[in-house]
Amino acid sequence: MLDFLLQYGYYGLFAVAFLAATVLPFSSEFAFGGCLAAGLDPLGCIVAATVGNFLGGTTSYYLGYLGKIEWIEKYFKVKRAKIERVRQWLDGKGAYMAFFSFVPFVGDLIPLALGFMRASLTKVAISMFVGKLVRFIATAYIWAAAIDAVV
Repeated sequence: MLDFLLQYGYYGLFAVAFLAATVLPFSSEFAFGGCLAAGLDPLGCIVAATVGNFLGGTTSYYLGYLGKIEWIEKYFKVKRAKIERVRQWLDGKGAYMAFFSFVPFVGDLIPLALGFMRASLTKVAISMFVGKLVRFIATAYIWAAAIDAVV
């Protein structure tokens, strides 16, 4: 994957971050760190990863909005019980819980459940974007410190 990132740079990071924000089981933090280690600009990495991750989360929201749990189970291999647990946890907390869509494992299901619950797209989008931006700013600082410690 590092070769892919080196060849495509910010576009590759965008693609990885987009896919990682859907219900596909992988994380974009290592790709982000690889781009920083390869010398890409931290601000460019933050923008590419945040926008890609946000659009991936928005895609999950729309999949949930379609309301077809059968599709989610069949094509993304997410069990109905897991979707229901996240949905119950979100009930009453509102669209602002999209801020936490960056949390590993359960985070990818939050936009999906919010879409299924027909939560306000505006509130979900703002909350999700801010959460993902904060995540990648923090990730940039952590990776920069790690890279500096090694060099």
